[in-house]
Amino acid sequence: MNKVISLSDAAALVHSGDTLALGGMTLYRRPVAFVCELLRSDIRDLTLLCFTASFESDLLVGAGRVKAICSCYFGLEAFGLAPMFTRAATRGDVRVIEESENSLAFGLRAAMAGMSFMPGPGWIGTDLLKVRPDVKVIDDPYTGQPVVAFPAIACDVAVIHAAVADRAGNAQFGNLAADQEVATVARTVIITAEEIVDHLDGPVQIPAMAVTGVAHAPRGAWPTSCYPRYPVAGGEILRYLEVCAAGKFDEYLAEFIKFQISNAKSQISNLESQNGESA
Repeated sequence: MNKVISLSDAAALVHSGDTLALGGMTLYRRPVAFVCELLRSDIRDLTLLCFTASFESDLLVGAGRVKAICSCYFGLEAFGLAPMFTRAATRGDVRVIEESENSLAFGLRAAMAGMSFMPGPGWIGTDLLKVRPDVKVIDDPYTGQPVVAFPAIACDVAVIHAAVADRAGNAQFGNLAADQEVATVARTVIITAEEIVDHLDGPVQIPAMAVTGVAHAPRGAWPTSCYPRYPVAGGEILRYLEVCAAGKFDEYLAEFIKFQISNAKSQISNLESQNGESA
């Protein structure tokens, strides 16, 4: 089965008001090219679900496309705070759904098991329960001890960037983060891949049966990393911080999207040319 689609067709699978899960972790393997394509549409009112949110999510927040964020961390790792999220959260322009690694893991496990919640001891004795009144404490029917009933977490669309995928949608990406879990609970799963091959050798992290479509996106995680193909582009992250501090986010975004589109076309053209010469 051939599930290869264009990046624009992949972005069209997301609708306003959706809960959108973005794969990867901190500054590695983020679906940046997909986000740029999504920003060319009029999609808005998204709820972002990220185990950790980073550069790509900050672009969406800065562009005013996000109404709520469900994550345990939003930042640029060693480079500091995510500027547009920090501003939006401070102003109250976005709803921040407080999570921890524990609550995200239990919520995803609940959804994977087809349950409405998953009980666990996390958060007992913390103030997180005060900022999340929707999260209930119940008595363990076996021990009588209090446990937290973490609500199930699901999403409409999950987008995961892979190092390589085949045309059926089987994907390999090495570092796992929480990508397998969000791919399991999402109704629609999009794989963007550095390379698309006819046959995938080695272990598969996400199987084709879970995937809706796979889009070719060479250097699609840049300026975040995609090990072992390229590292984090620290200079670009620093430039982003500088332009945001100068109040020039809109100019940066327009330039960045234009660059990403041009770069993708050039990369794909070069690959096609190389494949033709090899043939």
